[in-house]
Amino acid sequence: MSAVTSELDRKLEDFDDPHQEWRRLSSELMGTFFLVLVAAGGPMMGEAFPDQISRATAVTAPGLMVLAIILFMGKVSGAHLNPAVTVAFTLRGDFPRRRVPGYIIVQLVGASLAALFLHAVINVSSTYGSTYPAASYSAGDAFLMEAVLTLGLVSVILGTASGAQSIGVFGALGVGAYIALAGLWGSPISGASMNPARTFGPDIAGGDFTSYWVYVAGPLAGAVLAVGAAYVLRGSGGGATGSGAAQGAIFTEVKDSNQA
Repeated sequence: MSAVTSELDRKLEDFDDPHQEWRRLSSELMGTFFLVLVAAGGPMMGEAFPDQISRATAVTAPGLMVLAIILFMGKVSGAHLNPAVTVAFTLRGDFPRRRVPGYIIVQLVGASLAALFLHAVINVSSTYGSTYPAASYSAGDAFLMEAVLTLGLVSVILGTASGAQSIGVFGALGVGAYIALAGLWGSPISGASMNPARTFGPDIAGGDFTSYWVYVAGPLAGAVLAVGAAYVLRGSGGGATGSGAAQGAIFTEVKDSNQA
């Protein structure tokens, strides 16, 4: 038991190590950059090369990218990639509030850099890579769609990061699969953003924030509902594994100052 306790203490100390914060923020910036590169890049490529990228391809690609990002950098920052996820982990008690502003800022920066890169390379407006309510639907309809889709997304994330429900690398499969499936059926109405940063990047690069409130309020509302559902299903907090999934686990060795 002492070995288990010692390892847990080490993990908790690592989470609180302020010297590692730059690594976590760099991870979130890089991860969100690649997510938006694919999520916004699909429809922008579709505009540049008509009939070569289908809607199914465009909405499945972000799911696959998130799967890859979680696998290769989830242990560094938790791979939130989404302000709604950061807020959910915080409300759940698995993520320190002091880290929230930094995470959200770098997520927005990473998304913006991706949109600017896409515009420079593809040479089409970044607005083609953003998400807007469908022409025949109201902003309220899109809000409800984003809220429900994000409820499902954050429920999957919290569920695969909590206590006995933690399923290791298969959590990445669950999250990636959900993003793809949600996009396949929900994107015609709202674009299935489920992420304020994902929409912010193309909007700021394209200079068009039409109905952006939908993609802030909808995902945040869905995240809050998901936290409530997690409490009903599992009780408060995600435990040590929930904190580990939310905050990452760099495990950097610290030399004793008395050692040569």
